[in-house]
This record gives sequence, structure tokens and C-alpha cells, in this order.
Amino acid sequence: MESLGFNRYQEYNETGIDWIEQIPADWKTMKAKFLLNESNSRSISGDEHLLSLSKYHGVIRKDQMSERAGQAESLVGYKEVEADDLVINKMQASNGLMAVSQVTGITSPDYAIYKAKKNGAASTDFICHVLRQPEYLAEIKRRAKGVMEGFIRLYTDDLFDLPIILPSLKEQQGILDFLDDKCAKIDGAVKIKEDQIELLRERRQIIIQDAVTRGLNPAAPMKDSGIDWIGRIPAHWDLQPMRAFFRFRNEKNDPVKTENILSLSIAHGVTPYSEEGRGGNKRKDDLTAYKLAYPGDIVMNSMNVIVGAVGRSKYFGAISPVYYAFYPVGDHVYVPFYEQIFLNAGFQRGLLRLGKGILIKLSGTGQLNTIRMKISTDDLKGLLFPTPPQNEQRKIVEYISQQNVKIDNGIAIKERQIAALKEYKTSLINAAVTGKIKVI
Repeated sequence: MESLGFNRYQEYNETGIDWIEQIPADWKTMKAKFLLNESNSRSISGDEHLLSLSKYHGVIRKDQMSERAGQAESLVGYKEVEADDLVINKMQASNGLMAVSQVTGITSPDYAIYKAKKNGAASTDFICHVLRQPEYLAEIKRRAKGVMEGFIRLYTDDLFDLPIILPSLKEQQGILDFLDDKCAKIDGAVKIKEDQIELLRERRQIIIQDAVTRGLNPAAPMKDSGIDWIGRIPAHWDLQPMRAFFRFRNEKNDPVKTENILSLSIAHGVTPYSEEGRGGNKRKDDLTAYKLAYPGDIVMNSMNVIVGAVGRSKYFGAISPVYYAFYPVGDHVYVPFYEQIFLNAGFQRGLLRLGKGILIKLSGTGQLNTIRMKISTDDLKGLLFPTPPQNEQRKIVEYISQQNVKIDNGIAIKERQIAALKEYKTSLINAAVTGKIKVI
């Protein structure tokens, strides 16, 4: 049994429960019905803070009552929640969607609310930790009732019949204090590495921006481009409009030439819609409403190019009517160079003045999202691009590719470290609350 570098209890006893092998000798098991009371108190006014349950953020305030003015849905009859109540999404309990609330408010009647009995046997925090362990989630899934996956419900009687493993209340609190300290340190280390990944991604954008606008020779004489996102460029470079390099493809899929629907996402670029786990346009019955794209085409979402929805296709397929596909005017156009420009955040921000529609900024993230902020083909055709000689274009793309490999390797290392930290955190919580290790 893995100790994670901690001591084990001196003695363990069999539980007699087939899905819980052993517990420390001075621990006990009690059915949840002796530890919890279900609370069904309902809001009379519906004026309280509306709460939401998240697997990663716990119970949080969804919004304020003043922000819900004019909302048609009445919150009268929603369940009241107090601090230290255990809140469980009955439909998603087997996926661990449960948390102890630190705030008061009201929540959906589809949630179950439980309070700790006043017998001093257990805290809701410790019970919640135990219930979220894989052994318990598997048992909850077995006991939950429903007709199909994703629509199974954990009823209170089935929850109350679960045996909960428990140390003394004092030891429960000691374990919780230990986990609060250790998990905070692990979360802090994860946050540092996530910030480092973000810095690497920002570094990538700086490298691309500098390379496609200033070139690779820092000693080259410079001139002002007159374009904000480009700034100064080498004096021997040109500025040419997009129409000098690309033609827009307006070939309709009518009559139907392909049923291969292509999807475009910021994370994955251009991919077949049939690939699982990819976001993007949904399949429609009328395939003749789609346009065609060919291998090598640049595909752009006219409504979301400002946030990076652009990529080079490897496939022949049908694309959404709101997408653009364009191709080089001849073999003399070195597409990889211009692809780097299209993918550059500086270029994308430069399109803001051309967008027609509504732009919103997601609070706290710094990311942009758009609603109907369309860029027209006429505006795109007239966009000026920095244009170095083709031999320089090739050297620039080669340089960017080399730097991308280094950055990708650095990000991969950080992501593996984050995964290891999260796995350690999960293992530590499991070992501590199930008695596999002694932490106090």
C-alpha cells in the first residue's frame, strides 16, 4: 500500500465491506443516516443569493439578486443553503459533484442539502472528502437509479445507507487541517507552473510578432510602416495588400461534392468534424449550404478571427458559410510565412478596427470573445502585410519553427509537472481520509 512518504497506522482491521478493504483499528464505520440530516427548507421570497455548484470551485455565488432583475424564472421555492451544509447534485453525484458550502443562499431544487447531526460524530467537510473518493464514487454509481448514463439520481435513502469510514472528530479536524495546508501548497505550485506556461505562450507571440515584422537581423535599417500592429519594418521590405497573395475561394458544395464537414477551433485549427472531442460547427442536413475548402487553404472564421479562429487545412471538405477559405495566387507565395501572420495575436488585434458587431472582454482572463463581429472579404483584401524577400520569409519561418519546438518542449515539461502535482494531491487526499497514511 502506497505511503507517499508518511507513516502508516500501527494496526488495521477488516471492515467487512467488500469495496473498503481495511481501516485503522481505532476508526469505525457509521451509515450516513446516523451522520447527516437532509434539509429541505425552501425560500419564501427568492431574494437570497443564488448559488451554483462547481466540481472545481465548490459552492459559489452565481450572481446577485439585483443582477437578476427582470428574470422570468422565479426563485421562490429554491432550497436554502447555510454555511457548512453539504450540497450534492443528485444527478452528478457519481462524478463527485458535491461540496460543503462556505456561504449562505439558495440553490436549485435538484440539489440535495445535508447538515451534520449534532451528535459530534462527523463534520460535513470530512464526509464530503470521503464521498468524493473513487471507492465511494463507484459505489454511489452502483446505487444511483436511472434509465441511462448521465441521468442517474442518488436518492437520499441510498446515500444514507452508505457506510462512512471515520476517525474521531478531533482526528477528522486534524486531517482536514493537514490537507488544507498541503493542498494550498500544491495548488500554489500548480499556479506558478501555469503562470510559467502562460509566459511561454506570450513569449511565443513576441517571437512571432518580432520575426514577421522586424526580421532576424537586428542591425537592419528600419522604416515606419504606418500600421499600428506592424510598427517599424526593415527598410528593404515592402508592404503589400492581401489580394496580392491570396484569392478567396467561393466554391459551393452544391451539388454535394463532399460530406466531410470541417470544423475550425482556436485550439485545434482545421479538423474533420467527425473527430471526437473537437469543437466547432455542428453538422447540418443541408450540405449544399456549405462552402468547399481544399488542402493548403487558409480557413478563417469571419466572426471569430479576432480571437484566433484561423488555420491551414490539411483536408478537402465542406466549411460553414460564415467561414472564409483562401488560397495563394501562385507558387511564388510562401504560404507558411503568411500563416504565421494570420496566427499572430498582434495581427488579430489589428483587425479590431475592421470588425462590425459586438465585442466583449471576458472579465479576469484578458481573453476576447466576439459576437457577430464580422470581418468582410473586402476589408481583408485591402489589409497590408509586411513582405520581406522570399528567402527571408523562409528563414523567418524556419526560425519560428525552431523556437516553437523549444517553447512546446518547455510547456510539455510544465504540463507534466502540473499533472504529477495534481495526481499527488489526489493520492494524498485519498490516503489521508481513508486511513492509508497517518498524518497527525
